[in-house]
Amino acid sequence: MRTDEPREQVADGPLPPGRDSLQPVEDSLPPAGDSLPPVDEVLAAVATGLWRWDNATGIVTLDAEAARLLGLPPHARITTEAAVRSRFHPVDWNEIHGIVQLAVAEDTLAEARLRIMDEQGRRVLRTVRSRTRPIVHEEANTYELIGTLQEVGEPAPGAAARAPVTGDWRRSREAFLLDAGRALAEARSTEEVLRVAAGLSMPGFSPDGLAVFGARADRLTVVGHHGHHGFGDDDPLASMPLDTEYPATEVLRTGRAVYLSSPEEYRRRYPTTWPLVSRFERRSWAFLPLTVAGRTMGAWMAAFTYPVSFTPDERSVLTTVARMLAQALSRAGVAESERELTDGLQRSMLPMLGPEIPGMSVAARYVPTGGGLQVGGDWYDVIPLPSGRIAFVIGDVQGHDVRAAGLMGQLRIALRAYASEGHRPDAVLSRATRFLSGVMDGTAYGSTDSREGPDSRDSRDEMAGDPRFATCLYVEADPTTGVLEIARAGHPEPVIRMSDGTVLQRPIAGGLPLGIDPDADYPTTRLVLDAGETMLVCTDGLIETGGHDLETGWARIRDVLERDGHEAGLYETKPYEAQPHETAPSEAQPYETKPYEAQAADSDSLEALADALVQAVHGPSSHHTTGPLADRREDDIAVLLLRRTHRPEQSARTRRTMLTIAQAEPERVAGARSHLRSLLHDWADPDQVDSAVLLVSEMITNVLVHTDGDALLVAEVTGEEGTRRLRVEVSDSSDDLPHKRRPGELASSGRGLVLMELLAHRWGVDPRGEGKSIWFELYEESGSPRETAA
Repeated sequence: MRTDEPREQVADGPLPPGRDSLQPVEDSLPPAGDSLPPVDEVLAAVATGLWRWDNATGIVTLDAEAARLLGLPPHARITTEAAVRSRFHPVDWNEIHGIVQLAVAEDTLAEARLRIMDEQGRRVLRTVRSRTRPIVHEEANTYELIGTLQEVGEPAPGAAARAPVTGDWRRSREAFLLDAGRALAEARSTEEVLRVAAGLSMPGFSPDGLAVFGARADRLTVVGHHGHHGFGDDDPLASMPLDTEYPATEVLRTGRAVYLSSPEEYRRRYPTTWPLVSRFERRSWAFLPLTVAGRTMGAWMAAFTYPVSFTPDERSVLTTVARMLAQALSRAGVAESERELTDGLQRSMLPMLGPEIPGMSVAARYVPTGGGLQVGGDWYDVIPLPSGRIAFVIGDVQGHDVRAAGLMGQLRIALRAYASEGHRPDAVLSRATRFLSGVMDGTAYGSTDSREGPDSRDSRDEMAGDPRFATCLYVEADPTTGVLEIARAGHPEPVIRMSDGTVLQRPIAGGLPLGIDPDADYPTTRLVLDAGETMLVCTDGLIETGGHDLETGWARIRDVLERDGHEAGLYETKPYEAQPHETAPSEAQPYETKPYEAQAADSDSLEALADALVQAVHGPSSHHTTGPLADRREDDIAVLLLRRTHRPEQSARTRRTMLTIAQAEPERVAGARSHLRSLLHDWADPDQVDSAVLLVSEMITNVLVHTDGDALLVAEVTGEEGTRRLRVEVSDSSDDLPHKRRPGELASSGRGLVLMELLAHRWGVDPRGEGKSIWFELYEESGSPRETAA
């Protein structure tokens, strides 16, 4: 008879109150020699007691032997759960509760060692072994335990680590489960989860073969495996119908674990698939369901090369690991799905830079740092225009959520459509602000369809109370001439890195961010990008991430731009070597810039610069050198770099900038002074810098006060360091030429030309077709006296 299965009469019939009440059955038995002794005699001979435990009522029924083993008077009794609990060691009582729950879940035997205490709970009387079978009443969601109690001896020294109920084993198991839970919680992908599971070393027993199965349609699939050499994708076990007699398919169908302690048991229960499994030479197997939120999402197989009896404690460890593994795989699957979704969304919303642009190199980066969504409100775009020019667009929609990403996609498409129609930069942004304002109005006063549910109406009302705006910078570039026409809508201004490594932030006239005022105007500013110069446009994430503000953020970016250019060797000079077919250069131009060997090489240096900018802000270094702000503000980062790659016509090193100061913007005179100081950041004589700034301020102010037009400032530095020349021109549209005056001590004007004579090495006034240009020159080491141009 099988001792691991309860007798039918015990499971279904009432438990007899005691051995003394059993009636003799000798008269009804077959003749001696062909009969079995009575059950009570057998139990008495092996000192085994019977007990029934009703979980619903808390009533425990004991026969005489069971009562004796529990330290109670040796006669049958019905008692309470509390009375029985007082006889068990507290640690063992907590242990048996988990074992019973596992047996109920798996429909298996509950087996445990229990220490019986005296009435005072101070001394262990004996150790008993309990084997029970739970009978579940599904309609009432209750169960009963019916089984046996038998006294056992203490484990031999050295066997404590494998004994099911000992303090050492428990501590080892708890430490293992804590470590396993921590490691699985940190895994971020399915591959990493499987690698962690393969490295788990269970207390007292460790599988050397693991596999995780899933289901796709009506077939079993292998998610991953470890320790099964020779197992490939074309293996029959890798894909089989779910109705196949195989332990993993049974687990997926029923949601119950399958334990196979020996090859004989495997062969007997699953003869069809045994020939496919025998080649792996395992001795024991455990197949457990991977269940999340009540749904079986897969099966986990743990295979052993030695026999394992799968005691309740071992099954408890395996079940706990399976639950943690299921949670980890579920999280990893969700994370991988989100990454795949957001990567696809990012690829669809962010453009490819496309083919090379003759005469220009372009590099771009997008780094989502503002939360879990891998694409936010930042974007960039490169748009071929009907005129043959190229439009470069960069922008930032307010927010870092799904709605910001959706608005970004709509706005990007609208800008591309307006640009492709051939509109000028100011017109493109004017149409874009009307478009975004209309989208916001549509959100606020959208559909009132009665079929909408309350959640939809609440969501629409929430969006109506959360209007969004967007900043944008639109650049229309002519690759042939290097002319840039720029319109700005509340976006950070561009930065120009000149061919000698000088970095300047270019003031650009601008308007309100898009979506705030549908009738806003966006003036256009024209710049010229000379050969070898690089323009950087970015979103505020590149500036402010890491706790920086605009001032400290730009200082960080400036350092990267200047350092990266010199480390790349872009600004090295060398003596000019005439080719056989060329004439020698003049003494005024003894140097040439390092030539660009190929546009591809220049593109590589631009890509390296883009990486350096992102690394300086988003990489580990930014976490060691944070900004001055208390809050570590994080934001998405979009970067667009544009470099003109044509070889310079002149061989001398040239640094040039140009600004327009409108009549309606006199406050920009201060910006022009700051801009000139940045241009002369490495000038040898600080007094000459102060002189140049004073003269520029005087020249621009004269234009704004004495004419009705705007002032155009052009400043150029040429030559080698130590012998450079600064030439500054301020042009206007007035034909009236300036003349020298002799102001009195209290006069508020009239000293402009006097200052020019005193401070400039050379100066002059040049009439133009429309208007005039007044200019001056300063030399870093002048060898000629100051003179006035004729």
